[in-house]
Amino acid sequence: METPMEFGHESVVMRLGRRSGLPIVVAVHSTALGRAVGGCRMWAYDSWEDGLRDALRLSEGMTRKCAAAGLPNGGGKTVVVLPPGRSVTADERRAALHDVGDIVAELGGSYVTGPDAGTGPADMAVIGERTEYVFCRPESAGGSGDPSPFTALGVVAALRSTCLALFGSPGLAGRRFAVIGLGHVGEQIARQLAAAGADLVLSDVDPAKRSLGAELGAVFTEPDAAATAEVDVLVPAALGGLLTRDLVPRLRCRAVAGAANNQLADPGVAELLRERDILWAPDYIANAGGVVNAVAREVLGDGPEKAVQRIESITDTLTGLFETAARAGITTARAADDLARRRLAAPAPTAPEPA
Repeated sequence: METPMEFGHESVVMRLGRRSGLPIVVAVHSTALGRAVGGCRMWAYDSWEDGLRDALRLSEGMTRKCAAAGLPNGGGKTVVVLPPGRSVTADERRAALHDVGDIVAELGGSYVTGPDAGTGPADMAVIGERTEYVFCRPESAGGSGDPSPFTALGVVAALRSTCLALFGSPGLAGRRFAVIGLGHVGEQIARQLAAAGADLVLSDVDPAKRSLGAELGAVFTEPDAAATAEVDVLVPAALGGLLTRDLVPRLRCRAVAGAANNQLADPGVAELLRERDILWAPDYIANAGGVVNAVAREVLGDGPEKAVQRIESITDTLTGLFETAARAGITTARAADDLARRRLAAPAPTAPEPA
């Protein structure tokens, strides 16, 4: 089934996988700047409609992310809707990944997929058995590997910019951060902050993650308590929607900057944060490191050092956004969206084909 532009997307494919029988959504939001890029999420949803909604929202976010990062790409996203309350077998997983590969191949190169929540480089190698349009396969298979360390690196760059805006110095030592979500990215953020001498409050829905808190000398608590902890910066690193109209009045942080996508439960939350003088680093700016690395390495032909330099420039981008928002008296969300819109309106750069 094809869904036209009523969703503001160039194309949306919704299909039951031929092999897996699982609902699969592939959403291409924009190719105005170049072929769309965005990860493949395998996640349990209460309904396929919830998976569709996530794909639409996340793919639009990828368009803004790529534009704001100055990448020659638009945004897309794949969502495989897993059955709630039941794990899929290895054979079912492989079948679903092959189904994804077939749909991506049918799009003829307008969209390239990669890892997201619930998938990793090994899964990209499986998708790669059905299509060439895939990022972040293992390095041994010719890809750029796991994007998580680079996403974390970009978030830490964003935290330095946030501290610069708050305290006049980008130093992390002695600052207090609450990291919510200790998956692949959140754990690495926590480790980098600990290594920099920061004071940490850590949280995850998985109690086994408590051991990381002990290892890093951090306080470990429940997610709800971490969200309202008295800290300098709240660092969302799990799924989206954390910042709600109910939560914002209870926040005891000076800023929010993290890896999670779609942190604002609705757009009006950005104004609530501004009214409380809580600085928000727009999520699609702060968490762009993974896609920046993949595009830099696999499309632009950069070496590892150059790719890292591109990721660390997130600090400069955010500093400029913070200054623009303060000068214009607007939210940082508005400043980021304005930046993305300006770049989307500019002539599309010419980019080489993926290697």
